[in-house]
Amino acid sequence: MTDLTNDMTFSMWDDDEELPTDTLPATPPAAPSTSPGMLLRGTPITPSRPTAPAASTSPTSIPIWTPSPSAPGLNGSSRRPVQDPPAASPAAGDQLDWELVAAFRARASTNLTQAIQGREVMSVEAQRELGRSIILELLDAAAQDAISDGSAVLDPVQQQRMAQAVFDALFGLGRLQPLVDDERVENIEVYGCDDVLLEHADGTLHTGPAVAESDQELIEFLGFVATRSEGNARPFSEARPRLHMRLDNGSRLAASAWVTPRPAVVIRRHRLTEVTLEDLVARGTMTPVMASFLRAGVQARKSFVVSGPQGGGKTTTLRALCAVLDPYERIGTFETEYELHLHELHDKHRRVVPYEARPGSGERGLDGRPAGEITLDELLYDSFRMNLSRQIVGEVRGPEVIAMFKAMQSGSGSLSTTHAGSAADAIDKLITCALEAGPHITEAYAQRAVARHINLIVHMALTDVEDENGVSHRRRYVSEIIAVHRGEGGAPSVTDIFRRNGRGPGTPHVMPDDLASELIPFGFDIDAFNAQIGGQP
Repeated sequence: MTDLTNDMTFSMWDDDEELPTDTLPATPPAAPSTSPGMLLRGTPITPSRPTAPAASTSPTSIPIWTPSPSAPGLNGSSRRPVQDPPAASPAAGDQLDWELVAAFRARASTNLTQAIQGREVMSVEAQRELGRSIILELLDAAAQDAISDGSAVLDPVQQQRMAQAVFDALFGLGRLQPLVDDERVENIEVYGCDDVLLEHADGTLHTGPAVAESDQELIEFLGFVATRSEGNARPFSEARPRLHMRLDNGSRLAASAWVTPRPAVVIRRHRLTEVTLEDLVARGTMTPVMASFLRAGVQARKSFVVSGPQGGGKTTTLRALCAVLDPYERIGTFETEYELHLHELHDKHRRVVPYEARPGSGERGLDGRPAGEITLDELLYDSFRMNLSRQIVGEVRGPEVIAMFKAMQSGSGSLSTTHAGSAADAIDKLITCALEAGPHITEAYAQRAVARHINLIVHMALTDVEDENGVSHRRRYVSEIIAVHRGEGGAPSVTDIFRRNGRGPGTPHVMPDDLASELIPFGFDIDAFNAQIGGQP
């Protein structure tokens, strides 16, 4: 057992939501100075020159990046760009004229607003279908005008691509939408309107196409997307230069502008939403004996924290832990942005109350808080009247750790995640987060809270592994699991249950007798654990 007493360092709309008819896509960022009327009537609509040459007709299959030969385990810091020979560029006629897309989008938005005025209620899906028909009518009308004038027109394939681009600009993520829809892509990284990298699920990096004509256009479009979310609109402006929000498909978007030289955006796609511990064993993320231990820990109502680096698979592992729960257990989830999506997995979780914090907007009141702000702490307080069997706090990055402590105080077996470099570092991180809650939180209280309420910390590792072709692939696995106890003076001390081995999932090390006696009735395979102590999993 290790004593740590003296080692403390420190929107989008839902498809089935009913909306008032005056609630429709907010006016998008202004179209370019070219008159939409001039573009839509009496002007050839053949696409103009591309803003940048594309390397492939697929926006997500451009050159692979591979690592330099160096030590693994640096979370991707060793990778260097090595471009494959570029694929042949598409013909100029296949390029979209984005000024024309913006003009069609502006006209479609106006026509849609006029079409639904006076209607009491129209679902978002109905608005989208109406918008799609309006877009097709505009394109057909423009084609007829071009034919009458003797101008060139779009062929059927080009017209279909134009229609989809206009629809994405009006209802989706514009030029980002094809990237979000690509099942191969896990992370989209934007370092400016024309500097895009795509990380595929296998860990390889690919260059991506430009996502806007200028950085200003990108910023304006991000603001448009943020305010368009009817479920939980988010401010994005010079006064609020940070944006965190969920997208329609469950992806998470984070953006910064005005505080960075160019707008920076990351979109994280959650590829594994319906996942079990058995699935993670099959993927090599953990060993069978680890899965046996974790399953028993959840069923015994132990409180877990899953730690690890960014992109290390923490949320996926948390979903797998939640999959152990009885489908009819009544649970509540508490998140700054929905990421767990347990309430969408009706076959596995039938009784879920999902809570999402709201950052608020506008001027701050006398209490120093923006109007409309609702914190996780407030939501958790309200939830104690909701007859919940278990409360799950999705991610802890700061003062919301106090909400996590409150959830764990009920003894019902809470689960959460946090960023940290190791399981022991997660303890330091949570103590630091607690101190950020205000001067009323002392270091002694934070230490006691961690030691008293957290039972187990599961740490995820993220390493780069080269294949025989020298291409780097990401590997995620459970590298260690520790048990947290109260040590001297109430500060946390730990026992290494599964210890790092430097090669993959951790190996069994020590099992406290009291913990084993609690988990064995829930199916923990203690014999398999003891047989693997100090050896290979």
